Amino acid sequence: MNGADALITTLADNGVTACFANPGTSEMQFVAALDREPRMRSVLCLFEGVATGAADGYGRMAGKPACTLLHLGPGYANGAANLHNARRAFTPVVNIIGDHATYHRGYDAPLNSDIAALAAPNSIWVRSAESADAVGPLAAEAVAASQGPPGGVACLILPADSAWNETAVKGPVATPTPPAAPEAATVAAVAARLKAARKPVLLLGSSACGEAALAAAGRVAAAGVRVLTDTFTARQARGEGRFRPDKLAYFAEAALKDLDGVDLMVLVGATSPVAFFAYPDRPSELVPDGCAVETLCGRATDAAAALDQLAEALGAPAAGPVEAFAPLAAPQGRLDAWAIGAAIARHMPAQTVISDDAVTAGLPIFTQTRAARAHDWLSLTGGAIGQGIPLAIGAAVACPERKVLSLNGDGAGMYTVQGLWTIARERLDVTVVVFANHKYRILGIELGRTGAGEAGPAAARLLDLGDPRIDWVGLATSLSLPAVRCDSAESFDAAFAEAMATPGPRFIEAAM
Repeated sequence: MNGADALITTLADNGVTACFANPGTSEMQFVAALDREPRMRSVLCLFEGVATGAADGYGRMAGKPACTLLHLGPGYANGAANLHNARRAFTPVVNIIGDHATYHRGYDAPLNSDIAALAAPNSIWVRSAESADAVGPLAAEAVAASQGPPGGVACLILPADSAWNETAVKGPVATPTPPAAPEAATVAAVAARLKAARKPVLLLGSSACGEAALAAAGRVAAAGVRVLTDTFTARQARGEGRFRPDKLAYFAEAALKDLDGVDLMVLVGATSPVAFFAYPDRPSELVPDGCAVETLCGRATDAAAALDQLAEALGAPAAGPVEAFAPLAAPQGRLDAWAIGAAIARHMPAQTVISDDAVTAGLPIFTQTRAARAHDWLSLTGGAIGQGIPLAIGAAVACPERKVLSLNGDGAGMYTVQGLWTIARERLDVTVVVFANHKYRILGIELGRTGAGEAGPAAARLLDLGDPRIDWVGLATSLSLPAVRCDSAESFDAAFAEAMATPGPRFIEAAM
C-alpha cells in the first residue's frame, strides 16, 4: 500500500467514514485510494467552504469527525470561515490538506504557501506527514486530537510524495478520551453559593445543551434557579419532551437588562459572556455590576453529570419541566418570519435537524418552534455567515433517517450556494429555505447601533441585494433542486407541508 492507502484505512479504522472533498492535483493519490476503501463515503463539494461546513454539521450530529480533502493552502483558506465556526462549536473535524511533494517545496511553485501557519488559528492540532511511514500514525493522532475533549479541528498536511510512496505502516486505532468527571468539591461549593444567592442564573454552553444535560438543568430550574443558554450553541435539543431554558439576548443592552439584579452567574461549559461587537459607550462584558461569576464545569467535563450532581446537592425534584407539543394555528396573510416559524412548527416531523443561518429571521422562528416536535437546532457559533447550507449537508449525511431544514438569509445563502448542487447530487433529505428580502437587513440595523449615522447613496448600495435581484427559484432549479417561491403565509405553509411530507431535496424561496 502507499501512504494514501494507509491514511484512508487508518481513518476508517478510527470511525472516520465520510469525506467532504474538493481535491486538486496534489491529492490524486488520495482520490484513487478511495476506490480501495469501501467504508469511506466521499462527497464532492464545489467550494471548500461547503466541504468544511459540511464536516462541521456532520461532527455536530454524529459526535465523531468527518474528514475534508482540501487543495493546498488556498484550498484551506477558502474553507477557513466555516472552520472558524467549527472551532467555536468545538466540533471534531479532520482536515486532510494536500501539499507539494517534500522535494518540490523549495522551488516555490505558484500554489506553495505556509499551510501550517494558515491552519493554526482555527486548529487544535496541525502536523505534516513528511514520509509515507508517518502518514498512518499521524492520521490516528489527528482523529484522537479532534475528539478531545472538548474537541476541535485537526489538520493533517499530506505532501504528494508521502501519499504515493510505499509503506507498510498503518496507524493504530485510538481510544477516545471520555469527558472528565465533575469535581465533587466544586459541585458542593457552587450549590452553597446558589443557595445563598438572591437572584442566581446558570449559563449553559454548547456542551450543556444536549438532551441529558438539559434534563438535568431542568431539575436545577425546578429548584428555583433560572437557566439560560449562550446566544449561539453548537447543538441544542429542543421541543416536545425537552426542558426549555431561556436564551441570552444577542444585543448587549437587552442581555444586561434581562440580567439586571442577578448576583451570581454559574457557568456550565461556558465562558463569561461578552457582547458580539463593540459599540460606542456600551459595555463589552455582559455580567451585571456586583454579580459574582462561578464555574461549575468547563467544556472538557461531563456537563450532564455535573448538572445532575448539582441538582442533587440542591435537593431538586427528580425531573424538571418539559415542553408539551402545542400545535400553532395556520398562518395567514403577510409572509414574515413569525408566519414562517408557525408553519415550520406545524409541519416539521419529530427529530428534524435545523441548521440556522437565518440572521434576522432566526429569532422569531426559534421562538415559534419552542413547543414543536422534538428537534435539534444548530446555531451559527462563530458568526461567519454561509454555514446554513453546508451544515445541513453534513447533518443529512450523518443522519440520513432524519429530516434536515436549512434556514438562510439571502446574503448568507449566496456565500455557499454551491452546496445546493451537492444536496441534489447526493439526494439528501434537506429542505432549504431562503428568506429573500434582498438586503443585508442586519447591517442596516447595525449601521445605526454603531453610531455610523444614516446610510447615504454609497452606503446604501453596500447593504442592498436587489440590484440585480437574485432569482432564487431559477438558481436552485439550475442546480437540480425542485424549487418554489412563496409570497404569502398560506402559500409558504402549503409548500413547507409538502416538503416535509416528501423525501428528498426541496428549495423554498420566502419572498419577504
